[in-house]
Amino acid sequence: MADGDGLGEAATAAASPPAPAPGLSPSLGWRERLRAGLAGVPLRLCENLAAVTVFLNSLTPKFYVALTGTSSLISGLIFIFEWWYFHKHGTSFIEQVSVSHLRPLMGGTESSISEPGSSSSTRESETSRQNLSECKVWRNPLNLFRGAEYRRYTWVTGKEPLTYCDMNLSAQDHQTFFTCDTDFLRPSDTVMQKAWRERNPPARIKAAYQALELNNDCATAYVLLAEEEATTIVDAERLFKQALKAGETIYRRSQQCQHQSPQHEAQLRRDTNVLVYIKRRLAMCARKLGRIREAVKIMRDLMKEFPPLTMLNIHENLLESLLELQAYADVQAVLAKYDDISLPKSAAICYTAALLKTRTVSDKFSPETASRRGLSTAEINAVEAIHRAVEFNPHVPKYLLEMKSLILPPEHILKRGDSEAIAYAFFHLQHWKRIEGALNLLQCTWEGSFHHVSVYPKKELPFFIHFTAGLCSSTAMIALLTHEFPEIMGVFAKASNKKKKNCINPWRCGMPEFLKKEKLLLSGRSFSHLL
Repeated sequence: MADGDGLGEAATAAASPPAPAPGLSPSLGWRERLRAGLAGVPLRLCENLAAVTVFLNSLTPKFYVALTGTSSLISGLIFIFEWWYFHKHGTSFIEQVSVSHLRPLMGGTESSISEPGSSSSTRESETSRQNLSECKVWRNPLNLFRGAEYRRYTWVTGKEPLTYCDMNLSAQDHQTFFTCDTDFLRPSDTVMQKAWRERNPPARIKAAYQALELNNDCATAYVLLAEEEATTIVDAERLFKQALKAGETIYRRSQQCQHQSPQHEAQLRRDTNVLVYIKRRLAMCARKLGRIREAVKIMRDLMKEFPPLTMLNIHENLLESLLELQAYADVQAVLAKYDDISLPKSAAICYTAALLKTRTVSDKFSPETASRRGLSTAEINAVEAIHRAVEFNPHVPKYLLEMKSLILPPEHILKRGDSEAIAYAFFHLQHWKRIEGALNLLQCTWEGSFHHVSVYPKKELPFFIHFTAGLCSSTAMIALLTHEFPEIMGVFAKASNKKKKNCINPWRCGMPEFLKKEKLLLSGRSFSHLL
């Protein structure tokens, strides 16, 4: 019986929970532990702030002088870099980095997502497309011939008229227009593919002759010889006519095989580009040789036959030829078709529209008369057209008014940049001079909309530039005052520290409401020393 009683007591002891150790409070639940941890946060915060206060009080005025001097130096460097970057690129570097890199990381792009069919999505896509078209480097639609025109400058001055970057972009264009994935099927096209990548002009010309030896109907070989070997426009036109004959034959052959495979479709696109390029250059040859009506006919036929190729900007060649014919009604008709918000603007379109408005009032315009009686409706329209053109590209008036000397236009231009202004003025200055009083009206009105940075529409200086300028100025002023009046600045710093001390204890500034309710739950602790 004793053994049975002992076994029963042992079982009861095993089933019952262990007794808490002496001196320890019963275990708390997770809610109580969380509340206890939250209650300890203000205490640790007070200790950390007190340690920081002791450290700041131990600092000497020399440390503050060094700190403000270093910060002013860094702020000055940031300000100078921001100013240089803004004048060079037309945008703030910090703003660009924050919008392009930091905003996606912080999830800023999600808020701008809208439905594909919504009006906001359409406006954003149009704006982005316009910005991309303005930042893109475009091929100059009126570019000169290398052999017949650019080389003359080299003969006279011994200098190269084109930069390496410009020629490199042209080489990329040639490879895009005149090559495709099926070039390996024809030996002549394989040779020309290497020729377009050559940097040395004699090597390119030699490769073109090798391609003609392999295939006498190689259109791209004739194109290269017409562009770079021909020393006169007449020779270039002769070679382009040979290229046209070969190009039309190849184009008809590609049209018949275009549906056989994707490779044949790519070959048709390449042959189409070659044919359009040849006809366009033939039109430019006719324009330079005085056969302007023939040039206009070729350009109109091109625009009707290949309407999708608006990226080549053939309408700008047509505008210049029609201005030479003084066919202003036809110029207005072309502008009405291509001066559309959905198409990328250009200096040729904006300034030609301004020229047509100016032509109606320029012969009778006088600044003295306008100041006395005011501007008429036609004069207001002309002035507004000039302002819109100057707003788009502010560099053009200085070249039209011959305030800056002209140079040979490059083969590539940046929309709304100085390169586009040079290219426009080089070919259109004569049209402005032909209309009496047009340059006079331009001279009287262009400065009202002039701005150094070609940004359309005009933008104010970004906030970051103002912020850096203010930060730089304030830190430099503090450093100067601390260096000149260390005692006064020391007293001011101590007064600021004392003011911070008064609110350094969060319990004095006001106990959090949840702690007021929960302090009674924590037994064994007193909050009286904090109140």
